[in-house]
Amino acid sequence: MNRTQKCAWFTLGISSLLILFLAFVLRSMFVPGDRMAGVGLVMSWLWLILLFMVGSLFLVFYRQSQAEPAADERDRLIKRNAVLASFIGVWILLAMETVLPRRLAGDAGSIPVAALPIINTAILFTAMLVYSVAVLVQYGRGVENEQ
Repeated sequence: MNRTQKCAWFTLGISSLLILFLAFVLRSMFVPGDRMAGVGLVMSWLWLILLFMVGSLFLVFYRQSQAEPAADERDRLIKRNAVLASFIGVWILLAMETVLPRRLAGDAGSIPVAALPIINTAILFTAMLVYSVAVLVQYGRGVENEQ
């Protein structure tokens, strides 16, 4: 497994954990009387994410052999296609972010201001998730689908 694949697995794990964490926080913001995002839960999530990051960073930068290449033309092509998929995903999610709240809440509804940066952060992590999945899918296809 080369460094691009390791970074994709790392990003996939981190973004999945952070999206799940943001879902818990958003749930506590919108459900009346719900306090799932208490200090204890937030601290335990932060420790879990930190532990995962430290372990994953070690695995990303650890080379199994010196013959393992850093990057080649195929890696650059895979990264370019993954960035394109992530860019398209961000635009779709930003369009949904502008349309869905008005459809769901209506003209008389409101959204807490604190939720908007959290939603934008979730879009960022979702873009990272799309990038990682695109990289892993392209590597999973094998060499026969190269251009």
